[in-house]
Amino acid sequence: MNVLLFGATGMIGSGALLECLDHSDIAHVLAVGRRPSGTTHAKLEELVHDDFLDYSSVVERFQDCDACLFCLGVSAAGMSEDDYRRITRDFTLAAADALWSIRPDATFCYISAAGADPEQKSRMMWARVRGGLEKALLERSDAPTWIFRPGYVQPAKGVASRTMLYNLAYAGAGPLFPLLDRFAADHVTTTERLGLALIRAARDGAPKTHLENRDINALARGERSAIRGRAGLGAPRFRGSAAPGLATS
Repeated sequence: MNVLLFGATGMIGSGALLECLDHSDIAHVLAVGRRPSGTTHAKLEELVHDDFLDYSSVVERFQDCDACLFCLGVSAAGMSEDDYRRITRDFTLAAADALWSIRPDATFCYISAAGADPEQKSRMMWARVRGGLEKALLERSDAPTWIFRPGYVQPAKGVASRTMLYNLAYAGAGPLFPLLDRFAADHVTTTERLGLALIRAARDGAPKTHLENRDINALARGERSAIRGRAGLGAPRFRGSAAPGLATS
């Protein structure tokens, strides 16, 4: 499978990139961004592109991409609704339209957030914008489209946020994460699990369109079990509720 990845320099996107480069089913990753990711790998091709509203000059590069993992996003803190909508909604739809113009059958996986409101009635601006985008994506194309709604995401495998304050918070939460994972497993995940879940949904689909933390963890568990099974190893040992049709550890 050939993957088109947006947001490879962010925490979620860099976690997804690590899993893609390490996965035997991923043959090639085309990472689109305003600057290089800083990663070098035989599978990785980087496309530096400045205009996230217009891909007409580079869309031909998307021809061989089977799936898009759209991990680009920003915090709404301190932003006007117009600015947040432009970055969150307009950037995403422009990428989806470009991909589907040349690969109408390509799968699109979008990283939204827990609490997004497709009815757009929430008093929280970010929830209205994210929810409206979810609805627009699903109405845009008949191609497989999966909406990921993670809650708390703990960085793993050396992944870090570009925001120093967030890194300090993650470092403080790190020792507590095993407890959160044990007693609040349906509300937390990691960048590793999210990356595995993205790959599984992109390749095989998912039990439902909107994937909350429990569904993300279940997809990741199923993918990790398949990987370990091919390697002749046992089942993985992380927690989280199972989704229909997926085994639990």
